[in-house]
Amino acid sequence: MWTGTGALPGPDIPAAATERPDRLHHLDSLRIALSALVILHHAAQAYGPKDWWYVEGQPKAQWIETFAVLNAPFKMSLFFLIAAYVLPIAVDRRRSRPYLWPRLKKLGGPILIGFFLVIPVLMWAYYLSFRDYGPIGFSDYYWQVYMGGGSEPAGWSGPTWPDRQFGHLWFIQHLLLYSLVYLAWRMVAERIRIRRGLPAAPGTRRVPEHVGGTAVLAFAAIIAVGTAVLRIWFPVDEWVGVLEIIQTERADLAQYIPFVVAGVLAYRRGWLQTLPTRVGLAWLAAATGLSLVYVVFRAELAGFFEWGGASVGQFAWAGYETVLCVGFALGLLVLFRDHVRGTSRLQRSAAQATFAIYLIHLPIVVGLQYAARDLPVGASGRFVLVAGVGFVVSVAAALVLRRIPVVRAIL
Repeated sequence: MWTGTGALPGPDIPAAATERPDRLHHLDSLRIALSALVILHHAAQAYGPKDWWYVEGQPKAQWIETFAVLNAPFKMSLFFLIAAYVLPIAVDRRRSRPYLWPRLKKLGGPILIGFFLVIPVLMWAYYLSFRDYGPIGFSDYYWQVYMGGGSEPAGWSGPTWPDRQFGHLWFIQHLLLYSLVYLAWRMVAERIRIRRGLPAAPGTRRVPEHVGGTAVLAFAAIIAVGTAVLRIWFPVDEWVGVLEIIQTERADLAQYIPFVVAGVLAYRRGWLQTLPTRVGLAWLAAATGLSLVYVVFRAELAGFFEWGGASVGQFAWAGYETVLCVGFALGLLVLFRDHVRGTSRLQRSAAQATFAIYLIHLPIVVGLQYAARDLPVGASGRFVLVAGVGFVVSVAAALVLRRIPVVRAIL
């Protein structure tokens, strides 16, 4: 007889849904796949999209721009969900030991190293290669241009003055911010629970809670409406420094924050185990279908969709992008959950190094893009070469760096 609470196991709910494993191995493989997508996206920036990038004047291919458009909506949201999923685990395991300092060291250290050392080198190379202000030594560039100690040159080419930026480290910044918010919430919630005579830690449900199609639809609706409303005032690709330091594309916050909340709740309630396969695959089919529609009718849709303002085109893109975001995210979750049975030693090592891969891949990719500038191949060939070599070198470098004790403490 079934005596537990929550959902009865059924034909569409995986058998693992009645278990609470300490480690969901499929998330390891999924993080590696997402790392590869991030590297592919940044490799594509020089050869497809018309956005500002660290390397200019490269041949372009329309299919690479289309790939970047379709790849962008979901990968970082899914990264946030996975990071949020493991956050309560880390806090629970430390129990009475302080968690704030280790989190600040883990995330704050790489942010500072990247901002003060890595990004300045990339921006100096850009200054020398793609600006007509004459040669300048790194030391002078660092203080006068990157940090803004000098005067802004006439006709400054941008993208901003001064050159200082966090680049891809915005993701680490947001992880740190969301972690601090979660820790503050835990402190308040634990005090309330203790006053009510409840255990301080909320714990997890012995039997995972069923999450169905209606809940997923409501989740998607929240994202779509929030995105459409935000983009009335904050268009896509408009980056600002919230509190002067937190690099933020406000147009996407309505996607990221719900995925963070969903990740925390998914751990407590077991949603990743009980998400029905048919629901995930249905959303994946919808996202795939809309992607194919975009590929076939790219010119018409690109002319109709808008990235900001109170217009039909903007609202349409917010809904379209939400289906891509939720569809690919849920589809990948159920595909990896249902078909990845454990991981090899190399996979586990690579999964543990995904944070390091994310941190170091950008200078590697940009360096390869510089190196490929004179190759006798077009945009497609350069993209494939940079993406493939960039992924292999980034993973290998991350694995090697993590063998160094001092570095491993941060990465």
